Amino acid sequence: MYLLDGKRVWVAGHKGMVGSAIIRSLASENCEVIVADRQTLDLTRQEEVEKFLSTEKPNAVIMAAAKVGGILANDTMPADFIYQNLIMEANVIEASFRSGVEKLLFLGSSCIYPKYASQPIKEEALLSGPLEPTNEWYAIAKIAGVKLCQAYRKQYGANFISAMPTNLYGPRDNFDLASSHVVPALIRKAHEAKIKGLECLSIWGSGTPTRDFLYSEDCADALVFLLKHYSEEAHINIGSGNHITIIELAHLVCDVVGFEGDIVFDTSKPDGTPRKLLSSERLESMGWRPKTSLEVGLARSYEWFVSNVADN
Repeated sequence: MYLLDGKRVWVAGHKGMVGSAIIRSLASENCEVIVADRQTLDLTRQEEVEKFLSTEKPNAVIMAAAKVGGILANDTMPADFIYQNLIMEANVIEASFRSGVEKLLFLGSSCIYPKYASQPIKEEALLSGPLEPTNEWYAIAKIAGVKLCQAYRKQYGANFISAMPTNLYGPRDNFDLASSHVVPALIRKAHEAKIKGLECLSIWGSGTPTRDFLYSEDCADALVFLLKHYSEEAHINIGSGNHITIIELAHLVCDVVGFEGDIVFDTSKPDGTPRKLLSSERLESMGWRPKTSLEVGLARSYEWFVSNVADN
């Protein structure tokens, strides 16, 4: 067990959905949390990252910073997604090693797995088949982060680990329709359709793909749990244990938002991976389980959206 008592923990990406949830989860630990915003620290600049770590000297690092987005953003900005994620994770991992960080947790993504991986997806499926073309650039960058942690562990004995969360949603999500993931996009579309009195809501694709969704607060709790209890070379999945079709998700969102119109499908748009459910057997065997149901998580996400985004 890695005890956090008295430790200095740097959360990179603390203003994002997951990073801010990690901050809240760490509040119950007897540790000092270190943060730095983009104006203070540019993670794409190696010299800045090295200087920050040598000055702040954190004992532990959670690498939650990333350039993220949905299918449209990934498909139209491949260079941004692969370059920015590669350079940020490389800078943080290398500088963490050089500055003597005791433990580092790298946050990956379930998109690292092959498009047609056997379900539920186990950790061993990594690199066993072709990736989903619409987000392969982001996936390749995240795979590189996993391999970087494994390489530093193998060559130097560094206590660097990686966790692969499933599709996440929650407060402080990205609700910009040009770059958002499916849950925040549906929340925004349903809300705007309700406000405008529209008769129907259009969603991308056929509605048939299935996904595994995890509330961001649950993911943060799992990450802090892993930081304390996990220390192995292999990456480890974080999932909800359940899956739902996109059309079922759309109906749930409409119920939460209060939109009573019809749902129509824009089949000219891509579906992405047809089915994705992570196996969380390894994490569950350690005693961790998610606490928040999809219905409750969606309601909390919508409340945050209404209070912080809807009128902006």
